[in-house]
Amino acid sequence: MESSLRDRALWQPNRQASHRTELIVRLILGLFSFVSVATTIGIVFTLIFETIDFFRIIPIWRFFTETRWTPLFASAQFGIVVLISATVLTTGIAILVALPLGLLSAVCLSEYASPKVRQVLKPALEVLAGVPTVVYGYFALLFVTPLLQKIIPGLQGFNALSAGIVLGVAITPLIASLSEDAIYAVPRSLRDGSYALGATKRETIIAVVLPAALSGIVASVILAVSRAIGETMIVAIAAGQNATLGLNPFVSAMTMTAYIVQVSLGDTPAGSIAYRTLFAVGTTLFVMTLVLNVFSFWFVRRFQEKYD
Repeated sequence: MESSLRDRALWQPNRQASHRTELIVRLILGLFSFVSVATTIGIVFTLIFETIDFFRIIPIWRFFTETRWTPLFASAQFGIVVLISATVLTTGIAILVALPLGLLSAVCLSEYASPKVRQVLKPALEVLAGVPTVVYGYFALLFVTPLLQKIIPGLQGFNALSAGIVLGVAITPLIASLSEDAIYAVPRSLRDGSYALGATKRETIIAVVLPAALSGIVASVILAVSRAIGETMIVAIAAGQNATLGLNPFVSAMTMTAYIVQVSLGDTPAGSIAYRTLFAVGTTLFVMTLVLNVFSFWFVRRFQEKYD
């Protein structure tokens, strides 16, 4: 009788200890979640308060209507459209490079490569994502720009074209990896049904697989756009710091992130109007990426395909 009780106690789990452990784990995870949310809220409120102080001095209509950005000059002007145009230019060039490279790489890895080849190529492609952006910046300045100058007469040493091209290479793994995951997740039955109707592999990919994975592909592209908009070192090193309005990729340009780097490394006194422009530009950048992320979330929810 006693031995049976000892055996039962040996195999019976300690429910009270399990509940305590679970409670501790939940508290730790909740603490980490609270810290991340609190950090985000702190960043947002810091941007908002400093930006409000900026607009108390500079009217908001000047911020969005002036066509020059010279906050550090004696005759200061605060046309954010100058920095936005340069940011849109470099980001547009980057997407023109990254979208075909990333999407075709994803299709190749998912639909044409064998499992062994896929296991080798996908990690090799993702290695590009681990290269420091400062290395990309000097690669654009010291290799890509001299190469382009041999082809394009009049191309300046600092230009948006080489910065955009190398930025596109930097975000290619993001599009390729996420798009490949979305394509690979398309059920095999859809492909088999298309083949049963007489479609070729190319027709199946274009008409069946890509539309089925569209939400994931669009989400990867928008995430890559957000990454390109927020990139700092590549554009700061290769694109230059000439704040001029226009969409000419052959001349120097200053993006929003490049301006933040320029002022942050200078001797701008805290509390000055030039100091507050950092937060005004940062808030503009934050709103742009937030709009992109909200659109990505809506698009995925709206067009996501669900399979039973």
